[in-house]
Amino acid sequence: MDNDTVEEIKEKIERSGVEYLYYMVPTLRSRTVAKMVPAKHIVRNLDKGVNFTRNALMDFQNDVFGNPIGADIRSKEFVAMPEPDSFNQLPWDKSIGRIFCSTYEPDHLGEIAGRPNFHDSRAHMKRTHQLLKDHFGLTMKSGTEPEMVWVGESIKPNTIPGYNPAYQVEYLEGMRPIYKRVHEYANALGFDMIEGDYEDKGQIELNWNFDEIERTADRLVTYRQICSQVAREFDVEASFMPKPFIGEMGAGCHHNISLWDESGRNTFADAGVKDLHLSQVGRWVVGGIIKNAPAMMLIFASTVNSYKRFWDPGQFAPATADWGLDDRASMIRISSNGRAEVRVPDASVNPYLSHSLLAAAAADGIGNQIEPPEAGAKGVDLPRTLGDAVEAFRGNEFIRTALPPQLAETYLEMKENEWAQYCGALTQWEFDQYWQAIP
Repeated sequence: MDNDTVEEIKEKIERSGVEYLYYMVPTLRSRTVAKMVPAKHIVRNLDKGVNFTRNALMDFQNDVFGNPIGADIRSKEFVAMPEPDSFNQLPWDKSIGRIFCSTYEPDHLGEIAGRPNFHDSRAHMKRTHQLLKDHFGLTMKSGTEPEMVWVGESIKPNTIPGYNPAYQVEYLEGMRPIYKRVHEYANALGFDMIEGDYEDKGQIELNWNFDEIERTADRLVTYRQICSQVAREFDVEASFMPKPFIGEMGAGCHHNISLWDESGRNTFADAGVKDLHLSQVGRWVVGGIIKNAPAMMLIFASTVNSYKRFWDPGQFAPATADWGLDDRASMIRISSNGRAEVRVPDASVNPYLSHSLLAAAAADGIGNQIEPPEAGAKGVDLPRTLGDAVEAFRGNEFIRTALPPQLAETYLEMKENEWAQYCGALTQWEFDQYWQAIP
């Protein structure tokens, strides 16, 4: 890192008045871990980074037998190197700042010293995106639509039985203090907030403008932290659980993607065509996504609860690998010219992994000129449980190898274990069904 960059970020932090910095790294389970360091040590940390226990990227998850997944007590630490352009001052406490890090093997590990840490999903997404740019001259942009549920006495809606409260101004007004505070913090952190609506009981969706996938993924992770902070301030709960209530809308996180060439042209639309359509490049991208969709579900819908979205009919959750023109029943909806809305990712998604696979599937589609079926044609069924998604992921060599082998292996082990834990859990449904079923 050149001296000018070091001096620039040092001065920026000093001018901001930030006293402490969170050195942040996303985990595979879509959380973030961090070390807190006094801000005065920024120059030292730009040079040496900060060390983390390797298990941190797996959230210290153990399998059903109590064994650590992805790393153990003998595993070596990794080094997190801060990225100066990701520095932000937290608007709810201006003495605190945050900076994202990319992670590497430490210098003392011989032959692998300095290599990227294979479990770093954020860094992998950046590498995958760069490959797309290098091979095809195309940049992926994305806008996400994070839905979530807010619960608390002060915001409890009084709804009419049998009616959905979606879009009603009265219920949006009840959430006014919440969305205003979220917007305040998001705008202070560089978001361009554009619109929002009330979708179901306590569920709102607040959107910001689309951008290159690196910025969009970082903003989604930041948005979740903003919502958690706002919930603390208003003494309510904020949840990104994909399906908290049966009979009500699940919490999706649609990814609206497009590919832009080096001249700044959106390649998903044909110049001069006003009718709703998808260009040839866009069709190939959709073909690549549909071909690999069943295997990508382990990333898009990554929890046991994710699949409850697809078992609740009439709630706008697509269950087949298909596409359509402004068709909300489809997995991919061409909602306007130049944009493909991938509707299966949910609110718990790791946006670095999801965008990595979308970029890889796009490259597969373009490189192999994969034609999708006709718009509106019924596609193959998508996995309906986490266990099914594990097997689909395991059986798709292209998707497995689109991720670093160590990352794919660890992620697969984590999700197999999650499914095993769920299968071994007793639920109230089982007691209701079987407690007095015989005689």
